[in-house]
Formats: sequence, C-alpha cells, structure tokens
Amino acid sequence: MSQVSGFLGGERDYSNLKGDTGPLVYPAGFLYVYSAIQFVTGSEVYPAQILFGILYIINLGIVFFIYVKTDVLPWWALSLLCLSKRAHSIFVLRLFNDCFATMLLHASMAVLLSQKWHVGLIIFSAAVSIKMNVLLYAPSLLLLMLKAMDIFGVVSALACAALVQILLGLPFLLSYPVAYISRAFNLGRIFIHFWSVNFKFVPEPVFVSKGFAVSLLVVHLVLLFTFAHYRWCKHEGGLFNFLHSKFLSLKLKFSLLSSFSQQNFRSTGSLYKVLSQEHIVTTMFAGNFIGIVCARSLHYQFYSWYFYSLPYLLWRTPFPTLLRIILFVGVELCWNVYPSNIFSSVLLLCLHLIILWGLWRAPPEYPYVKAESSSGKKEE
Repeated sequence: MSQVSGFLGGERDYSNLKGDTGPLVYPAGFLYVYSAIQFVTGSEVYPAQILFGILYIINLGIVFFIYVKTDVLPWWALSLLCLSKRAHSIFVLRLFNDCFATMLLHASMAVLLSQKWHVGLIIFSAAVSIKMNVLLYAPSLLLLMLKAMDIFGVVSALACAALVQILLGLPFLLSYPVAYISRAFNLGRIFIHFWSVNFKFVPEPVFVSKGFAVSLLVVHLVLLFTFAHYRWCKHEGGLFNFLHSKFLSLKLKFSLLSSFSQQNFRSTGSLYKVLSQEHIVTTMFAGNFIGIVCARSLHYQFYSWYFYSLPYLLWRTPFPTLLRIILFVGVELCWNVYPSNIFSSVLLLCLHLIILWGLWRAPPEYPYVKAESSSGKKEE
C-alpha cells in the first residue's frame, strides 16, 4: 500500500515508487488493482481479507470449471484443490498480488477452452500486468496458438496482448518510459536466499551467481524444447516438422491470395483443427511446471503459481493413485516447512523431478478434437 500511495499521490516515475518491502517491481496492473483495494477497504486488513476470501472462491470456481471440462480427475480428487494450508495463507492471510495474477491466468485458460484465443490473450496479458510469473505459461501458449490459428491470427492475438500492456502502462510510458520498463519488466532480479523454498541446499554465493542462473535457464529451455518436440508435437511429427508445415501453409496461403483462388483459399481453413481441451490444459500446466522446476528461487507465495495444477498433472502421469496422493502431500508438506531448510528443499526438488518424469512417461493425448484422416486415427 505504501507503493500504491505514491502512485495515487501523482508519482509517475517508477524509480521513485518504493515501500517498506523495497522498490516497486511489478507492472502497472498491480498498481491499479491495489489502488482499487485501498479504495474499497480503506487500507484496513480485515476487509481486505474478506475481499481476498471472495477472490479465493472465485479462483477455485474457475479451476473447478477447467478440471470438469477436461474430466481427467475422478470426482473425489477435486477435493485436493481445497486442502492446501499454504494456499489459504497466501490468499486470505498474506493478500499477495500472486492471487490476482493466478486468478486471471486461470480465467484466460477457461476462455481458451472455448477456442477464444484473442479474448484469452487479452486476459492473459492482464495477468502479466499484475505479476510477470505468468510468462512461464507463454512458450506453451504460443505453441498452442500456432496449432489453433494461422500466422495472421497469432500475430493479431499477440498484438492484442501487447496493446493491453501499452494501455495499462501508458501514464508511465509517456512520463518515464525507461524507468518503467527497466523496473516493471526486470528479468534479472536476484531473490534473497533465506526466503527461497527450493535450492536452499545450494550455497548462497552460488545461488546468487550469474552462472547458476544461466545454467537453470539453459535447463529450462532444453526441457521446453524436449517436451515440445517429443510430447506436445508428437502427432505432428515433432516440433521441427510442425513448424515446417506452418511455413509451407503460410506460403500456400500467399500463393492462393495472389492467384485469387477463393475456393482453394477456403479449403486451407481445413488445415487448422480444433484443439482438445485436455491438450490445452496439459500443455499449459506442464509448460508452467517446467518453469517452476527450473526457477532459481521459489518464495512461499510462489506456490500459488502451480498448486492448482498439481492434481491435474499428477493424474496425467502413469503413477498409481496412492503414489499420486503421496506426491501431492509431500509437496504440500515441503511448502509448510518454515523457514525452509536443506532437507525440505532437497525433498521438494526430488518430488518435482518425479512428477516431471511421470509427465514425460505419460502417453501424449491426441491434440485435436477428432482426427480428420485415417492416418490421424492411427496415430491416436
């Protein structure tokens, strides 16, 4: 609220917006949301906790909608989404901006399940404007967009997302653009070792080093590529084959446009199929989870970034139900150790890697609503 007070007082230089917890490091959407909270609650904690309790229920409802649409979990397993002590603390006690970013992210996914990509990207961009962790979903989302739309649709959807960022940041971009971009979208921040829940076993000099950060980034990119090539694009013949087919499709469209062959131009629409809801959710949740595994620092509030995807991801693995529950409880216990220590940190990393291995071993689902050729049916 101290950061918000400076904004409400007329300050537009991001380098001057500071508070008790340090300088402001979130995009402009954060300021608008917490300015509204200050207006509604009068900066009182208890009314804000009621507001965040409502937010918790709304977010949970959206997550239930996503899970029911995909029908991956048995009905009783949905109760796991309500049983996290740490998630309750993040929402109703700590009042973190992660909660708003997470809710909007889930809302964008719910919209994407209806194949409304432009609207989904607008909501996704609004989530990014509150906290940049949402960008962990961006690589898998881009891949899904390339599958679902032609290149013109992808570019227009990305333009809508960029427009949201420009409009929300306009007061700061017009006044002090360099300060806003460098502070609000700083990808090189170093988090405090003490508060990290993961990699606590790494010595602090190594933890804060650039070499450690680069190594994790390389592992992150390699895992994303590996999953994209061998899992998410398996039915398209791999990532390179998929991208090559998109390039050929783009060339064909340009040639048809130049020859004014309307009938053939319409027929190119059949090249784009409707993505299955399960494929959308699996790809986005798994892509985000890869980012979580490779994150240099996970603070306690960061648990909200992926907790609501854990039951889904566990039921996408080939593990028996008992092991799935053990993994779920184990991750929850690690996040409730305060302060985190070497043992809880090592255990959390091992649990994450087991889940990631299970996702790798799981047979990839057919990505489209239905196969349109006999060869596609054979692949399914």
